[in-house]
Amino acid sequence: MYNLFNDFHIKGLALKNRVVMPPMCQYAVRNNDGIATEWHYVHYVSRAIGGAGLVIIEMTDIEPDGRITDFDLGLWSDEQIGPLKRIVDACHEYGAKVGIQIAHAGRKAEHAEVPVAPSAIPFDDKSKTPRALTTDETKAMVEKFRLTAERAIKAGVDTIEIHGAHGYLIHQFQSAFTNKRTDEYGKDLTLFGCEVIHAVKSVMPENMPLIMRVSAREYVDGGYGLDESIAFSKAYRDAGVDMFHVSSGGEGPILAHGRPGTHVAYQVPMARAIKNALDVPVIAVGRLDEPSLANSVIGNEDADLVAVGRGMLRNPYWTLEAAAVLGKETSIPGVYGMGFKGLK
Repeated sequence: MYNLFNDFHIKGLALKNRVVMPPMCQYAVRNNDGIATEWHYVHYVSRAIGGAGLVIIEMTDIEPDGRITDFDLGLWSDEQIGPLKRIVDACHEYGAKVGIQIAHAGRKAEHAEVPVAPSAIPFDDKSKTPRALTTDETKAMVEKFRLTAERAIKAGVDTIEIHGAHGYLIHQFQSAFTNKRTDEYGKDLTLFGCEVIHAVKSVMPENMPLIMRVSAREYVDGGYGLDESIAFSKAYRDAGVDMFHVSSGGEGPILAHGRPGTHVAYQVPMARAIKNALDVPVIAVGRLDEPSLANSVIGNEDADLVAVGRGMLRNPYWTLEAAAVLGKETSIPGVYGMGFKGLK
């Protein structure tokens, strides 16, 4: 039976444990230039020292107007590679593997003068109305994903995660709630996502796995459910995705009766359903901060990896503490070992 501290292998990616630090926006970029700062360095490297097997760098955008805010990371320029590589190299020094989530916010780009989207539908009544991308602009957006992936590889990452969740651009294309187009990208709601996958895979090493984050359920009237997300995830798997990071929501203001996140492990059944339907590895996420709970997700084979977000925001050394509490062996750096004795 597997547990949280077994190693994990997929293609050429070898992880020392099943703990993932998921991408969480820091809104900490200075000068609106998308360049990682000392905050990002300390933030990510401390979680590597803290024992996480895989650290996924936050949503990093393919163009300036693709950011949620002007304080987000970007990778649309070569000058943004170096500071990210410094982070990646340091995380490697402490035994963590590193991924990066590449994305475009679409209509949720708050600081874009005029956001773009599949269709001219605002997120809510307080948001800017986006401009619908032309067919040619949509194809050009695919190329921007490819170029960003190319830069990520130059920065030394071990894997790339495409953000297809939380109401951002790829999610907007794959959802009938936000995609009202009549061109090829409206007739096939998975076309844009599949083209992005093909483009990103074209520059990735053969043995590097591709992760995709998906929202398995929408929380609005008329939104899709698990059957639909399994169907589009199959299309993405066939296009080249090796592992899915299963979340939910983000496509619009949440209805009171459908509000998620009110209990622990609320997204695990969705991760398990996609894992079983597609026969692919999955990352589970969503209020899995308690070590025995996270361990049970692996032991019950509900997911292959567990992402711990809020827990790692509170405690960079969550993984080391979880190992001590669960009585599992893990490498604790230097004299830090004294701090974890007797926790079980």
